[in-house]
Amino acid sequence: MRNYKLSLSYDGTDFHGWQRQPDKRTIQGVLEGSLTKITRKKIHVIGAGRTDAGVHAQEQVASFKENLSLEDEELCRALNSVLPDEIRINSLKRMDMDFNARKMAKSKVYQYRIFNSPIISPFLQRYVLQWSSPLKVKLMKEAAPLFARETDFRAFSSSQLQNSVRKVMRSEIEKKGDEIIYTVEASGFLRYMVRTMVGTLLEIGKGKMPPGRIEEIFREKKRSLAGPTIPAKGLCLIKVNY
Repeated sequence: MRNYKLSLSYDGTDFHGWQRQPDKRTIQGVLEGSLTKITRKKIHVIGAGRTDAGVHAQEQVASFKENLSLEDEELCRALNSVLPDEIRINSLKRMDMDFNARKMAKSKVYQYRIFNSPIISPFLQRYVLQWSSPLKVKLMKEAAPLFARETDFRAFSSSQLQNSVRKVMRSEIEKKGDEIIYTVEASGFLRYMVRTMVGTLLEIGKGKMPPGRIEEIFREKKRSLAGPTIPAKGLCLIKVNY
């Protein structure tokens, strides 16, 4: 038996997220189907995190165990030859048998991209949220670091989990030309958490909410006080740290 680690990228636009679902096209489902096609074996793939429908990945990590005779490079080439163009295996290598892509991940880094202009290139449309009206980026930059803490994030999620405490180590905004890029790193994320945090930052950028309101939202733990959950297409999993 061998334990494999995969690094992969994908355009999540036309997928129903990472997790395998009956009768729906998902990243995990397509990846497992491609492995079965090559190996003639039913293989279960474990992902470092479950990206939602429409979310992209620059570097997702996955692992699986199987007794295969193919060399690593040969298996990587074979996978890329049968996978759809939206999914690409960047690297494949054998690991110690105790490696688990999900359980051993220490943190994940996500980015959300906002294109703040009334005109946008058709080559960007799938990967950014276009925002035509002016935004007060200075206030957004002031507010972003307020998310860096270990606390209950239930107000920024649709999850009804009993344990909604998460540790956010980095939360920052930078502006590059017309793009506003939000970067966040955490030990784990709740469902829609990043998209709701960015929705809150947009409310601040529009001048509808002061930066200090974030403290009140954390204190009250009410989803109704935070901003809207914005579209998935601007969100991308950048890196998984081990």
